[in-house]
Amino acid sequence: MKFSELFTQFKDYLKGILDPSGDREGEAQTVENICSGINFKGSNLWVLIFAIFIASLGLNVNSTAVIIGAMLISPLMGPIMGIGLGLGINDFELIKKAFRNLAIATVFGILTSTFYFLISPLNEARSELLARTTPTIYDVLIAFFGGMAGIVASSTRLKGNVIPGVAIATALMPPLCTAGFGLASGNFSYFFGAFYLYVINSVFIAFATTLGVKLMHFSKKSFVDKVREKKVQQLVYTILFLTVVPSVYITYNMVRTNIFETNANRFITNEINFPNTFVVNKHIQAEAPERSISVSLIGKKVSEESIVMLRQKMEQYGLKNVALSISQGLGEDEKEDGLNSLVLQDFYRLNREKMVSQEAEISLLKARLTNYTVYDSATVELGPELKILFPYVKSIALSRMVRINVELQTNDTLNVAFLSYQRPPSEDDEERFKTWLETRLKTKRIKVIEEK
Repeated sequence: MKFSELFTQFKDYLKGILDPSGDREGEAQTVENICSGINFKGSNLWVLIFAIFIASLGLNVNSTAVIIGAMLISPLMGPIMGIGLGLGINDFELIKKAFRNLAIATVFGILTSTFYFLISPLNEARSELLARTTPTIYDVLIAFFGGMAGIVASSTRLKGNVIPGVAIATALMPPLCTAGFGLASGNFSYFFGAFYLYVINSVFIAFATTLGVKLMHFSKKSFVDKVREKKVQQLVYTILFLTVVPSVYITYNMVRTNIFETNANRFITNEINFPNTFVVNKHIQAEAPERSISVSLIGKKVSEESIVMLRQKMEQYGLKNVALSISQGLGEDEKEDGLNSLVLQDFYRLNREKMVSQEAEISLLKARLTNYTVYDSATVELGPELKILFPYVKSIALSRMVRINVELQTNDTLNVAFLSYQRPPSEDDEERFKTWLETRLKTKRIKVIEEK
């Protein structure tokens, strides 16, 4: 088979498994489904208000599960996809209607969250809240691919849980709540950062919906006014451009900062590593243009020559023209250097005491283990001697036991020898054997017991 034929078969196979037309609903049904979720009045608006309260509570107590629950019941996806659908099929009236309802939902959402955070006794910005204040290009990509999944799911009969999943992934609710927190706390950097994230999500979900509609070749309405149609298209692309540019800039700075912090930490770990000197604190200022590294040391003082060499090595770590500040001890005078030395000595003393204590405990355990195992080897060693000196001994077993005096409530250690004989020994033989065994085992406390 030729390569061209094989490639054609493979292309046809891919086209067959990727073609969604088999599951697709009618175009009219898809448009109706999206349009039905656009209006924000009555029940839809109350659901949004309650979802905003839930999301605000989740952000306030830093609960991811509560925030996800709020996103699942939020109806915000409707007007956003309506804007995208209107752009895709050139329905200017649908665009206006969807945009008007999205504006209503946005205003009510911000007012509700602002009201909540004004009356909430918890006013600390937790991690879940802070995560919505600095959007990046990654948020753009999440919103775009989420929107693509949303329009594909909306156009098929097997919708499943895709739309709720898109609402969670793109996180429309938390940015609105964070914007409300920014207004309630007077922190406008939080407000603008969170609201910008909300705009990113809305714009790129709508754009993905528009693109999906165009790729699926939905029927378009004709603009009567061609000039107006051109202006609408220009406005759309302008909004897309203005939305993307700040996120690209923020992402660029975020990546640069991450690279700088990684290089700085690697430099501190690899190079500021001197005998009897310890890094007790470090501060990395990653914001340009005043990038700097500050390190506090205790222990043996690092010479000026070594510090100069450290500054020369910084270029190898991509830290050229970065200020390096090294503080040694608690100050620069003799007294503080002396205190620094005392701190190190105390640290060394405590660790030395701990090591001595551990060594003593290990020695005690070793001695106890030896006491319990000494008879294992002794029994084997005594066998040949017994055969010559006491041929009437058939077998011997040695053991160390604890004897308890029940009346006096005391205990002591008892060494026991269990013997079996080929013939009964005389009293002299028994005494001679016991004396030999005590001498051989270097103990005076052996109890000889005959096994019957």
